[in-house]
Amino acid sequence: MMATYVTIQTDIEKGKINRNIYGHFSEHLGRCIYEGIWVGEDSPIPNTRGIRNDVLAALKQIQVPVLRWPGGCFADEYHWKDGVGPLESRKTMINTHWGGVLENNHFGTHEFLLLCELLACEPYISGNVGSGTVQEMSEWVEYMTFDGVSPMADWRRANGREEPWNVRFFGVGNENWGCGGNMRPEYYADLYRRYQTYVRNYGTNKIHRIACGPNVDDYAWMETLMKEAGRMMDAISLHYYTVPGPSWQDKGSATDFGEEEWFVTLEKTRRMDELIRKHSAIMDQYDPEKRVGLIVDEWGTWHDVEPGSNPGFLYQQNTMRDALVAGIHFHIFHEHCDRVEMANIAQVVNVLQSVILTEGERMLLTPTYHVFDMFKVHQDAALLSTHTESEWYEVNGRKHQMTSVSASKDDAGRIHISLCNVDPHAEAQVSVELRGLYGNDFHIRGSELTSTDMNGHNTFDQPDAVSPREFKAYSREGDVVQLRLAPKSVTMIEIVPA
Repeated sequence: MMATYVTIQTDIEKGKINRNIYGHFSEHLGRCIYEGIWVGEDSPIPNTRGIRNDVLAALKQIQVPVLRWPGGCFADEYHWKDGVGPLESRKTMINTHWGGVLENNHFGTHEFLLLCELLACEPYISGNVGSGTVQEMSEWVEYMTFDGVSPMADWRRANGREEPWNVRFFGVGNENWGCGGNMRPEYYADLYRRYQTYVRNYGTNKIHRIACGPNVDDYAWMETLMKEAGRMMDAISLHYYTVPGPSWQDKGSATDFGEEEWFVTLEKTRRMDELIRKHSAIMDQYDPEKRVGLIVDEWGTWHDVEPGSNPGFLYQQNTMRDALVAGIHFHIFHEHCDRVEMANIAQVVNVLQSVILTEGERMLLTPTYHVFDMFKVHQDAALLSTHTESEWYEVNGRKHQMTSVSASKDDAGRIHISLCNVDPHAEAQVSVELRGLYGNDFHIRGSELTSTDMNGHNTFDQPDAVSPREFKAYSREGDVVQLRLAPKSVTMIEIVPA
């Protein structure tokens, strides 16, 4: 029988896996904010100052490191002053990008930063360049972070917050090549230079200024931004969605698909590696010291909306296929940890590749959620040098690697190995050689996520249909561990010194 051979150099560290690679994204889109996160203090759904408790608890469990808000396309039509002060006096607006629904602005700056405090995560604010002014952006930073006496700081105090917040990550616009203004890269580069000038550091708060980077393979956009504004930014973004279907008009169903769609989805997932490599090569020309980080702040699967749901709400189910998409993405981000300093899956609740779905007072955890939970051990760990010779998974004459592997070591010396078997039918026989261990006295623990069907997913009636279980299909001889990975599975192995 064919096998996959993995060699892990446990004593060779390639870099640090930034915890922010496991970040999330929350936009005023569909039921992400309203119902998904915010229900209001008078809701019968248990909440903490309007934020629902079940979602809070689930997000705490996966140790969310950073959360992006308020968009997305919504960011460049969002005017922050409409979302502060007494709820009843806040200005309403039409969410023109997402369903044309009325936005009451009850979830604004104070509510978002409260959410981040409750989650013990860092906020990532996206500022409005598309329809906003320099003054508006400058005053928002002052409102949130200035500790002295000023009109904005005094207004913050009048609205109930005495101390300033610590806001490190600030995006100067979003998708300005598209919904954020349909700009040319030369024009946005000049606007970025102007706007970022007024995104000031107050007191001890030091802002990480993030420029709007390219859409997918727009290498000319990256070249222009790095050339014209690279020295004025701390990071630049990249957006890439895994769209199984042949076009944006026909993306394909989240749950009704065959093996051809399965194969294509995972094939397109791996394109993220090519995009990061090519964009990083351009960045290296202008930033050889790798001072500027690459932030993949929108990624994940984008399927057709669930039948019967509002087309503008982007609500989709989440299957074992999506879980493998997540696992492979994380492995790619790990390998590029010298440049990729953050990633934000789209989106956290009820939108696109969500980790949580809600329906009224009910909540479920998706297969993608369980990957985040299993992989959280990689956060801030040292990436280990790993070489994989994988079997091939083939469909209709096309093939790609059957097994994806990544390994890290935490501060306690524990080694974590995550593996994805993308073949929906066959077990993966994997031989893992652990080189460089000081002695072979160690314990093995493991968990796996799999399902009987390619489209296996959780529903509100069966919320645990796809959930992790203990992994026992292993044996060892000296420093070699033999694994039998279930078809269509994500597995986490922990090596613990005795």
